[in-house]
Amino acid sequence: MANPVILACDACGAKNRVPPSRFKDRPVCGRCKAPLPLGGDPFEVGDADFQSAVLEAPLPVLVDFWAPWCGPCQVVAPVLREVAREQKGKALVAKVDVDASPRVAAQFAVQSIPTLVLFRGGLELDRRIGAVPKEAVLQMVARAGGG
Repeated sequence: MANPVILACDACGAKNRVPPSRFKDRPVCGRCKAPLPLGGDPFEVGDADFQSAVLEAPLPVLVDFWAPWCGPCQVVAPVLREVAREQKGKALVAKVDVDASPRVAAQFAVQSIPTLVLFRGGLELDRRIGAVPKEAVLQMVARAGGG
């Protein structure tokens, strides 16, 4: 199970801990019950919660298949952080460590990293391999109706 993501409520400012697997439930603030805006930072998913956190997500999800030892993965990480923050409420950015989650990496035939895969409604819409520039990442997200 992935670590909970901290989502700040736009209405009252309260910080809410929400597991990515609950994004599909359209979470609300624990204090004021206002809908929480999804996204804002990349979040970790793995074999156990990929289905619920990514394939069943209510927004498009850009998934970064990466590994901590991968140099190009480290280069693209700040770009993905920027994109996640700019697309808050419109698209999500998830990270899958291919060493820790080999089943999901194999399921989507990830053979090189970093590999960015865009999902919407459980379907793969686009895929890019390698450290791509921010503009290319934004074009991917726009294709899914985000940003």
